Amino acid sequence: QVQLQESGPGLVMPSQTLSLTCTVSGGSITTGGYIWSWIRQPPGQGLEWIGHITLSGNTYFSPSLKSRSSISRDTSKNQFTLQLSSVTPEDTAVYYCARRVSIGGDYIDNWGKGTLVTVSS
Repeated sequence: QVQLQESGPGLVMPSQTLSLTCTVSGGSITTGGYIWSWIRQPPGQGLEWIGHITLSGNTYFSPSLKSRSSISRDTSKNQFTLQLSSVTPEDTAVYYCARRVSIGGDYIDNWGKGTLVTVSS
């Protein structure tokens, strides 16, 4: 059974870079048919897709976050990492990593538990 676990600091200063890592167990991030995503939910708001990385290592981002976002992966550790630069308090949210099925369907079949990141001085 695939499990995803987010890790990273819970508090980030404004203008700094937020960095979160998703560690995947029970399955490989290089398995075909899946896309590895980052999604967030600000307090009192809905889910917002941030971006994802594909099997081939290509990355795609929400237009509103593209200029500040990057996603990388370490296949030897079975991890993928989100970096969001120049954060403001509006970036405060619960951040989730997730596995999205990309062949035979288009849906998320596994979520991490989420981690709260607060942007504050």
